Formats: sequence, structure tokens, C-alpha cells
Amino acid sequence: MRAAFTIMWTCFRYGHTSSQGDSISASTEVKCRLVDTDSTSWPRYEKTILMITRTILLSACIAGLAAPQSATGADQTKLGAGNASAAALASDSELIRSAYEFLKRQISRIQDPKIRSATVDALTNPRTCIASRAGLDAGRKAAIVQKLIQEGLVNPADATPIQGGLNAGVFPPAIDDGSACPALPMPVDAAPGGSFGGHHSHPGGLMLHEQFNVSSSLSLIDNYRRVYRVSGSGLNQDLLIAAPLWHDWAKAIVFQWNADGSEFTELNLGGNGSTDAWGQPGDSRTGAHHVITIAEMMKRGLPPELVITTASAHSAPTLGNEYKVVNWLRTAAVLAQIDPVAQGFLYLDSQKHLRLPPLRKLASVSLPGTYTLAEYVIHNLSDDDYSLTITAIADVQTVLASVAPRFRFDPADQATYNTQFRNKVLSYLSAERLWMIYANQGEDGVTAEIVKIKGKLK
Repeated sequence: MRAAFTIMWTCFRYGHTSSQGDSISASTEVKCRLVDTDSTSWPRYEKTILMITRTILLSACIAGLAAPQSATGADQTKLGAGNASAAALASDSELIRSAYEFLKRQISRIQDPKIRSATVDALTNPRTCIASRAGLDAGRKAAIVQKLIQEGLVNPADATPIQGGLNAGVFPPAIDDGSACPALPMPVDAAPGGSFGGHHSHPGGLMLHEQFNVSSSLSLIDNYRRVYRVSGSGLNQDLLIAAPLWHDWAKAIVFQWNADGSEFTELNLGGNGSTDAWGQPGDSRTGAHHVITIAEMMKRGLPPELVITTASAHSAPTLGNEYKVVNWLRTAAVLAQIDPVAQGFLYLDSQKHLRLPPLRKLASVSLPGTYTLAEYVIHNLSDDDYSLTITAIADVQTVLASVAPRFRFDPADQATYNTQFRNKVLSYLSAERLWMIYANQGEDGVTAEIVKIKGKLK
């Protein structure tokens, strides 16, 4: 039974993929955060896994009903044909605009001028330069991909579902690609929060996801300070605001919109999936958006404290999971073409293993485990609402398919259904809100909410 659930849970995290309509090989975030088949803490997660199994299976069915992924259609070497339409929808949604304005206000709370300036540029400048992609021609891209393979930081088989292959997965298309200033393929506020069929998978969903995560982070800061009587300087608030703002930035690159309202398929990066724990059994693969964002932060010269905090979103480096965060930093360094040891992101221990560095005063005493700052773990906790949001989208997609004929939409007409009904309903109303309404009022309650935006459904 344990082995069966391990497979299912891995599928679920590829479920920031599988349950979101991506191929099974797209992302391993949930597995990284919760389940390690070598972990002695398995029993505490068993109920969660039992609860979520239904969601996984249902999501797979819905993904097939709602829209095919780009493995069967879009060429991912070209800019997403639906990016402009998605941007127009997100900008028309008051819900998304409000979330975006909230995020901008939080940026202003960052005290460190370098971190604040870089964050303002990345999140509010529509022509921000993708620093980690500047000047990369085909030859340099090929060399980077080859280095990732040689160092065991990508499994070429994971690119099978992607039209354009490994190169397109590592380097999704950008505006003015190869120039000194490549630009994002769509505005950040048009990006989804996850792959199609999963959490926040609608235009502007990233803004809602980040709004919730930043809010959670601020609450966690307050809770730790109040309950444990930690002084203001005991936790670095700049890190815990900036990290959730930055963490999913590259979703505007990897989750581009197809003409039929579905999304690009995301590649796994950060490991080969079998011998990732310093050559021993382990799987540190995760969604490319995570690693690409870290690479961008490195290239922009952001401090190790912030970069490692951000890298801990998909797994805190505790409980035997340090190798995962280390591998994500290694992979990002390859993409950014920097030396992670020289830049202070990693250090080489006595066994010649790359490890997390002893920042601040962590090396004052010889510690037995991983050098860990509280901010790493708190940031990981702030990114943990997926058990609700993935369940919500799975259920709501089923409900939307059921009520769509009342609004003269046919789920079998995938392009029209996605672009004119599903994506609009979710961007204007959110899956989370509709899920809670459905629980209390059923189909009629959801229908009544959709009627309020009926004029938008054209």
C-alpha cells in the first residue's frame, strides 16, 4: 500500500502538473515538500494522501475533458499564441487587478534598496530584461543543456511531452530572445498560478496565488514573533516578503498560453530523478519555473540569504531534504552561468559534497545537520495552500462542465469552452470562491455567481 501511495503522490506533485493537466513529467513540488519514500515520518502524511487520491484521479479526467496539453498541439519553440488574449482577460478582472495592486504595495515594504529595486523591476516593468537569458545564442543554450545532462540536473526523458524537446523546456521562448534584453513573453499578471487543470490555472491566477502566499508569510512572521517572543530582528521580514513575491516569477515564461486556452507543458529540472542525493537514491526534480526564477535572482546579484530562502519554497532543507535545495541551486547556477561556491550560494564540505552555506552566525558552533535559517522553513510553509486550491480546481472544473450548457457552452468544443467560459469564469470569480459556494449551495449557487458575469462570456 505504501508503494502505491508513493507513486500516486509523486503523480500529484507532477500534479502541480498531473492534476493540473500537464504531463506526468512536469513538476515534483508536492513530493519534494511532503513525501520522501525514505522518510521515517510517513505515517503523519498518510491521511493527507488518502484524502488527496480522489482529487488526483478526478483531475486527470477533467484535464482530458477540458483541454489537451501542448504535447499534442502547440510548438513550444514559439511564443504562446494565447498570451495576448490571456493578458487582456487578466487586466479586465477586478479580482486580478486587486491582487496585483496588493503585491505592489508589499514590495514597498521591503527595506533593502537592492532587493526592493530588483523586485519592483521584475514584477512591475513589462519590459524587464530576463538577465539570465541575455545574449544566449543557440550555441550557448546547447552548451548549457549539455552541462545539465552531464551533471545529472535534468533527465532528457522528461522532455518527451514537449514539442521542441529539451531545449524548449529549459529555454521557453521569450520576446527578443538572444538579444541583450530578452523580455517576458507575457505580463506577469497574465500568468497562471499552475499548469492547466491545477491550482490557479487561469489568466491572472499567479497574482491570487502570490497574494495568498505573501499574506500567509506575513501571518507566519507575526505568529512566530508573538508566540515565541522573537524580537523584530530575529526574522528578516524583507526575505519573507520578497521570497514569495519572487518564487513563481518564471511561471510567466514556462506556462505560456496556447490558442485553445490551455498552457505550455513544464519541464522538470534539478535532478535526474534517481541518484540525486549526492549520488545516492533520491529525486530532486521540480518544475522548471522554480529553478529558472532562482537563476534570474542569482544573475541579478540578489543576496544568498534571499536566493536560498526562495529556493526552499518547494522543500525546506530540513528532514533529509537538503540535497534537493542544493541541486536546485546548482541547476540555477548552470543557467545563470555563475560559480555558486564563489558567489556564496553553496560550499564544499569535507566529503566534497556541495552543501548550504553557514550564513550569519550559523557556524559559531559545529552543528550536526544542515545550516538552516528559520526564513527557509517559514517561506516553505507559506507556499502550502495547494491541498485546498488543487482540490478546489478539480471539483470546480467538474461543476463548470456540468453547468456550461446553461450558458450555451459545450465542454467538448475545447477551444471555445476554455477561452470563452472556463478561463473567464475562473479569472473573474476564482475556483476557490466557487468551490466554497458549491459546498453550501450546489450547482444553482455556482450558476447564480456565473450569471453575474454573463455579459463577459462572449
